[in-house]
Amino acid sequence: MGSNSDFIVTDEQRDTLRTWIKAHNTPQQVVLRCRIVLLAVEGLSNRQVAKRLGVSKDTAGLWRERFTSGGPDALRKIKKGRGRKPTIPQATIDAIVHDTKHTTPPGQTHWSCRTMAARHGVSPATVQRIWSARGLKPHLVRTFKLSNDPDFEAKLVDVVGLYLDPPERAAVLCVDEKSQIQALDRTQPSLPMKKGRAGTMTHDYKRNGTTTLFAALEAATGKVTGRCHNRHRHQEFIKFLNTLDREYPKDLDLHLIVDNYATHKHADVKKWLSTHKRFHLHFIPTSSSWLNLVERFFRNITDKAIRRGVFTSVTELTTAIQDYLKAHNDDPHPFVWTAAADAILEKVRRGRTALDAQFG
Repeated sequence: MGSNSDFIVTDEQRDTLRTWIKAHNTPQQVVLRCRIVLLAVEGLSNRQVAKRLGVSKDTAGLWRERFTSGGPDALRKIKKGRGRKPTIPQATIDAIVHDTKHTTPPGQTHWSCRTMAARHGVSPATVQRIWSARGLKPHLVRTFKLSNDPDFEAKLVDVVGLYLDPPERAAVLCVDEKSQIQALDRTQPSLPMKKGRAGTMTHDYKRNGTTTLFAALEAATGKVTGRCHNRHRHQEFIKFLNTLDREYPKDLDLHLIVDNYATHKHADVKKWLSTHKRFHLHFIPTSSSWLNLVERFFRNITDKAIRRGVFTSVTELTTAIQDYLKAHNDDPHPFVWTAAADAILEKVRRGRTALDAQFG
């Protein structure tokens, strides 16, 4: 098969394939072929498609080639051979798909292969094949939150504009606080990793206090300015603003992307800003922490320096945080924002339409 750039699917063909996938009377193998083609359109290689759908690399390549030569109709040709005939009636397959989407087992929140198999008198492997062909994963759930901020669109456009087209002679800083970071000591020594065994640590711990990390991620470079404070109030936020004022050249404007926490809007903070004209606060919409790139940094420092750490005091914890900050800033890498505001707004509109359709 050629490169992904040679694989072309029209909008009409794409709609046809999606319609077949949704239809309950589409044969299982045809649904699988449609999914192979749609994943190929997204730019996945044969190997990646095979891994995603649980088929062989040759199978993925075969149906890409047949679609290229014959279009959607080529996917619906089912060759009759001398092999073993299907033993699962189409009605049973339809019932499994319906129950997966619209029902739950008694006393449980979702179906498993075994519970669904027991309900319909088939094997768990059969249920798994049916689910895989249709992309059904009842064991997984994605979380989401649509902001109800009345100024959502204006705030979104403002922040995304800073990422994609930052002002000249200015630094864009993503600012937030990671509060209540616990200094946890384990009740027993941990065992090191060795061949055939992961490192271990006790599940119970002793709390030795907390700290709050105030951090500002420079969007253009990935550099992070961070300070730990014992409390999380507007007084500490003003101290951090003073730190940023010292850290950055006086001829640069500073555009701070922040959330709607009351600390950031306190009267004393507004008074401080009135005497420091180069500081400009840009508020993200409520329930939209994903819009602040510093959250990506917080995830990394949690995974790499905090979660598996052992700290007998807050001092040890803050030292570990500062060590991570230094290592990060020795070789910083920016988190590059690529999504345009229009694309995000369209996705949000689709989400609201789906919720309205589901719940009225």
